[in-house]
Amino acid sequence: MTSFAPGITVRRDAGLYGYERALAKRGLHPVAGVDEAGRGACAGPLVAAAVVLERPIPGLADSKLLSEKKREACYKIICERAVDLAVVIIEAPDCDRIGLHRANIAALRRALARLEVRPGYVLTDGFPVDGLGVPGLAVWKGDQVAGSIAAASVVAKVTRDRLMVQLHDQFPAYDFATHKGYVTDLHDARLVEHGPCAEHRMSFINVRTAINVRAAVQQGIGDR
Repeated sequence: MTSFAPGITVRRDAGLYGYERALAKRGLHPVAGVDEAGRGACAGPLVAAAVVLERPIPGLADSKLLSEKKREACYKIICERAVDLAVVIIEAPDCDRIGLHRANIAALRRALARLEVRPGYVLTDGFPVDGLGVPGLAVWKGDQVAGSIAAASVVAKVTRDRLMVQLHDQFPAYDFATHKGYVTDLHDARLVEHGPCAEHRMSFINVRTAINVRAAVQQGIGDR
């Protein structure tokens, strides 16, 4: 069992909505789940979502464990069934300017603040978020064990993936539609070939490395 508030425990086999059910029994509802997408990407925005659920979502799971088709299907049902949801987008330059972790925390707080339904409890994925104004809990691998967090992960992921497809049309040289701005061999190769664009996060080491490699190659060509 997991204990997370006075007198409240959740059995390990309680299922995806065990946290929400346990909190509701103690009058700590509605429950909002928050999560983000794009934290580990070296290009594109950071997207945070907050979701309040009252009904189960068929097929819901951690967004990383769902195929694109299943994520889109869950996203549609979440938008139809959620009591409330909100999305916040932090652009790449702002992630660099204020730091990724601070941007992440700010995005989660702002997503919660945009909810029209005030939650009685907040579940976050992985690490605690201070200053929410309501009690909350950081749940280890929360997007795999808490339905509201899983729903937030799907909303954030689908929203961000759609934005990256749009950015692909604007910056086709990097193939954002394929890797969604994450670090891959293809992405690194395109960075060296073309240099970073306005959507790249200069705080990421692979982006800075690509700049240096590209400069060295160009210098070598110029010295011939």
